[in-house]
Amino acid sequence: MSKTILIVDDSGYSRSTIKGILVNAGYQVIGEAKDGVEALDKIVELDPDLVTLDNILPDMTGLEILRALKEQGISRTVIMVSAVGQQSAIQEGLDLGIKAYITKPFDPKELLEEVKKSFAISD
Repeated sequence: MSKTILIVDDSGYSRSTIKGILVNAGYQVIGEAKDGVEALDKIVELDPDLVTLDNILPDMTGLEILRALKEQGISRTVIMVSAVGQQSAIQEGLDLGIKAYITKPFDPKELLEEVKKSFAISD
């Protein structure tokens, strides 16, 4: 069974870019979300193995999504992909259980390396 990925980003361009990189590498992208409410719904509905999560969304931050998942007892492998590279946000994300924090713009190889590492860890 192949690993599944949900992409959460308010930018259609970013979602498309991330999806293209992952699909071309053989990963199965099962969904996309453009805001926090949609992300939370799709995480529950689609049950992805991994979530790429932007930190800045129109209705909530990625960190708020992580906190909401934790409160609901939902655990997912998460890689944060965000233009905001503040050390405090990175540290809070790590404290909330993200596997990696990638700052935009990023090298596609970096994303693929982190996805591969995250899947190896979750096996």
